[in-house]
Amino acid sequence: MRIGVGVDGSTIDKAVDGVRQARDDGFASAWFSNIFAADGIMLCALAGREVDGIELGTAVVPTYPRHPHAMAQQAVTAHAATNGRFVLGIGLSHQIVIESMFGLSFDKPAVHMREYLAVLLPLLREGAVSHEGERYRVQATLDPVGSPAGGPPVMLAGLGPVMLKLTGSLTDGTITWMTGPKTIASHIRPSLEEAATEAHRPAPRIVCGLPICVTDDPAKAKETASSLFQVYGQLPSYRAMLDREGAAGPADVAIVGPEDQVLDGIDQLREAGVTDFNAAIYGDPDEAERTRALLKTLV
Repeated sequence: MRIGVGVDGSTIDKAVDGVRQARDDGFASAWFSNIFAADGIMLCALAGREVDGIELGTAVVPTYPRHPHAMAQQAVTAHAATNGRFVLGIGLSHQIVIESMFGLSFDKPAVHMREYLAVLLPLLREGAVSHEGERYRVQATLDPVGSPAGGPPVMLAGLGPVMLKLTGSLTDGTITWMTGPKTIASHIRPSLEEAATEAHRPAPRIVCGLPICVTDDPAKAKETASSLFQVYGQLPSYRAMLDREGAAGPADVAIVGPEDQVLDGIDQLREAGVTDFNAAIYGDPDEAERTRALLKTLV
């Protein structure tokens, strides 16, 4: 299992410095979220142009606000800027975001994603697409602008059965959040592998993002996690994964405790079939430093 870290993208300088530190610490990958601040793909391109020797990815970019051709343009540009070290992580986002905040329709999300991939993937892999569908009607080409042949890997934040089938049959893997090891072992991994096998595709990657904190006060750290990550326990897609895990809330899937307990939690992810751990380090400065130091021993 490869060890990566989430990077602070609140400013360009912090993004570049964070990726450089991740590379120097030996981490395999650095991941940027794409919520309501800087653009994740652009951060990968800017930081990857400055810092070599580490994979950079988005976890994840919502599809609804961006036409798939525009997404493909950004992706090949970032892939070129990073000299082939970019991973495009995409996802549906959530109904409350797409409808209540962006004013778009979240109707038939599976249909949307199936057609989105039908446009995006040929553009990235072949440089052209001809698609006539319900949602998208696209006849277009795309120059790879120096991007390595075949375009960047595409990973889909698939959690439910339909999305996991799409993920395994069409993309390079999934990126999860707030999904514990029991759910990955019993639901995520077998669903992905079955779909990939049926489509004659390689075994998909599973990038698992979870909060992590090395601490001598687990109770306090869990209280902090409950506060910091509370919203994720209320969003339906994550709530469904927490329910599968038997978790009351995000704090119950956070990897928390002294070094030995945290190592045990990471081992559980490896045994569940996680290929890449995206560590969301949190806690006070001393705890964050201890957490990072422990993760560095695993790379």
